[in-house]
Amino acid sequence: MRLSQSWIVAAKDFKTFRRKKNIIYSLVIIPLLVAILIPAVIGFVGQRNTSRTSPAELVVLLPAFLFFYVILAAYLSTPIASYTIAGEKVEKSLEPLLATPTTDGEILLGKGITAFFPPLAAVLGGSALFMLLMDLTTVDKLGYYYFPNWNSAIVILLLLPLALLMSVQMNVIVSSRVTDIRSGQQLGALTIIPFVGLYVAGELNLINLGDASNLLIVAGALVVVDVLLFFVSRATFRREEILTRWK
Repeated sequence: MRLSQSWIVAAKDFKTFRRKKNIIYSLVIIPLLVAILIPAVIGFVGQRNTSRTSPAELVVLLPAFLFFYVILAAYLSTPIASYTIAGEKVEKSLEPLLATPTTDGEILLGKGITAFFPPLAAVLGGSALFMLLMDLTTVDKLGYYYFPNWNSAIVILLLLPLALLMSVQMNVIVSSRVTDIRSGQQLGALTIIPFVGLYVAGELNLINLGDASNLLIVAGALVVVDVLLFFVSRATFRREEILTRWK
């Protein structure tokens, strides 16, 4: 596999996405809003009802809130990953690329780079701001700064990239099988469902998202899923079928 060819594919897609203002706005605004709104709500609730933000409650809620960025990581890649194949097919810009000697693996890696790094930068920036604002909001209640800690490091350094990689691969697989962007985005967005389930379970204290062992188990499961999806994406991406069936 020639990485230079994959980078050429990614560089072309980056130029295209600079013109997609709605995607850029969603990458910037959504993580920023979450980073500001959740600490603001916690601060407001703490002033109205101190029992709802007791130290015991906060140590359950804070890791669950940080896990919300895992959901965002899986969600924010959907528009980009869907567009990279289904969108380019609709706009008649994919056929010239498929007609080049670039291999399927090089194309998939290039598309993956395009859909992986912008959302990763967005959720890393948003989660850093979230932890800062949440620390400033809760330090008086807890008596110490909750973030950063080892559990947040697992979420930021392991779960965010692994969830994002899973979403990118799922969306590439879906986009290579559908014929329009909306269908690809709707099906690809289903990727967030397992993460939403874990988040709700964390909020209900059914699973402790502040426990490193639980987080590492989730990370291990994601590694297995990502490896499986890699082989599935290689097997399902058929350029000849795309060129003929989508005409």
